[in-house]
Amino acid sequence: MKFLDPINKYSFLLLRVLAGLMFSFHGVQKLFGILSQYPAPAFGTQLWFGGLIELVCGLLIAVGLFSRPAAFLASGTMAVAYLQYHWKFQFGEAFFPAINNGEAALLYCLIFFYLACLKCYI
Repeated sequence: MKFLDPINKYSFLLLRVLAGLMFSFHGVQKLFGILSQYPAPAFGTQLWFGGLIELVCGLLIAVGLFSRPAAFLASGTMAVAYLQYHWKFQFGEAFFPAINNGEAALLYCLIFFYLACLKCYI
């Protein structure tokens, strides 16, 4: 796949910026209830802290500032979100992400873990 090597850096940049901005938008939804079917959570609750982590870490990842620690924290947050809010340790149909609506949480977890493990950033 050497013909794709010239755009490797740009595709990585696009992944980092787009994933970070999309993640931060979920934080805006949670913290302020904007474009969300749910009201904003009470200050200091677990959902509020989750929204704050999504907003701050998403922006840091998108901008490229403290990206690796932010991506690691975001990855862990999404792992907790998937286990606690989507899967809930239930077996049967609830085990599958397409059924428990946890696809986005799993993808964010994996993407941000990948970004945290990389040694070079753009």
